Amino acid sequence: MSLRYQISLRILLISLCILVLGGGIAIFQARNAVRNEVDSSIGLALQLIKISIGSRQSNATDWIYRLSALEQTRHLKIQLKKPSGVIINITHSMLPDEQQESPPDWFVKLVVSDYPKAEYQINTNDGHFFTLIIQANPMDEMREVWRESIAFFGSILLLVLLTFLAVHLVFNKTLQAIQTIVENLKSIEKGEYDNKLPDFSTQEYDSIGKAINHMNEVLKCTQQQNQALTQHSLEIQEEERQRLSQELHDEFAQSLTGIKVMAVAAGHEGADTKSITCTIVDICDHLMMAVRSMMKQLHPLILTELGLKATLEDLINHWESKAPAISFSLRVDDAVDKLDKTIIIQVFRVIQESLTNIIRHANATSVSISLVLRVESNTLDLLIVDNGQGCDLNTVSAGFGLQGMAERVKLLGGEFQLESQTGKGMQIKARVPII
Repeated sequence: MSLRYQISLRILLISLCILVLGGGIAIFQARNAVRNEVDSSIGLALQLIKISIGSRQSNATDWIYRLSALEQTRHLKIQLKKPSGVIINITHSMLPDEQQESPPDWFVKLVVSDYPKAEYQINTNDGHFFTLIIQANPMDEMREVWRESIAFFGSILLLVLLTFLAVHLVFNKTLQAIQTIVENLKSIEKGEYDNKLPDFSTQEYDSIGKAINHMNEVLKCTQQQNQALTQHSLEIQEEERQRLSQELHDEFAQSLTGIKVMAVAAGHEGADTKSITCTIVDICDHLMMAVRSMMKQLHPLILTELGLKATLEDLINHWESKAPAISFSLRVDDAVDKLDKTIIIQVFRVIQESLTNIIRHANATSVSISLVLRVESNTLDLLIVDNGQGCDLNTVSAGFGLQGMAERVKLLGGEFQLESQTGKGMQIKARVPII
């Protein structure tokens, strides 16, 4: 069900409720108005008759003449009843008026009620007496109330039509704005982040448009960063392959060639077998050291064999030997070794990259590493603090190393936070869920 249909239906229902409520109020007011008007007319006629009695008219003819003057009194039927039972009509307002349109019967039935009937005895000086009968004739008042009701309901219908028209115009404008926003969102889905939404005259849609445009800019920037990070990762991968290929060529090819030469020489008569054997052993030892170095660079075996804590301690010992001017502090909970292997390797790479950046760029004299397992929140909290030169994060964009660390943490479903000020070092905070 469309929004236009829902609102139009609600407006229609509210209008119908207003019409029903207004109709009920109008009928109630009409009944009261007609009754009050009739009561007033009867009271007025009785007052006039009493005044006429005070004037002591002498005969019946004068009485009839005087009562005929009340013929224009609205809402009344005045009659004289002789002792013989003959009825004399003084007013004729009960006769149907063909020049005026009568209200419909259903309206009359709803408005009409029981009206009083007044009888008054009149004695004349000439010895005659009559019974004056005054009855209500509310038809004129009903006609007026009917016309007023028609005007009221006509106004309501006109207002409803105007409301529908206004809503229709507003919805046309609104749906155009929505369509523009939907088209822009479809282009975002396709990865087209250069399309911008225009400014809208409606404040709410303009706010949505500005938010979507800002989202476009953020997505475009993130896409560019991801592309750059991917490109950098591919370059690092190619460099690593090239370096490994070079090391394999330099170390293994030469060493194997030397072993082969020594083996051939050992087969000749009179060869110094003992010396050749020692040389082969030295070459094999060198190869074993080279293999261990390559394996450590690719994936430290100690991480698999002894766990994350021992690996980090070995990493700190390595950097302490290479950078003796820096003081290292390491705090690691023993329970981290029981974590999932994926978490362990990613956290190790983050710490490894952090230490590499600090040694190369920070000019720090102290580094503190804390890795704490929070049982109450089921998270692993990492904090790396150095007292190096730091940087202004508002003006300096993060390098590929920091971006890579952030991506590793995000892949684990965690949160990565970087805090730094110029001259005040840097803090790297990460929180990784362990469930």
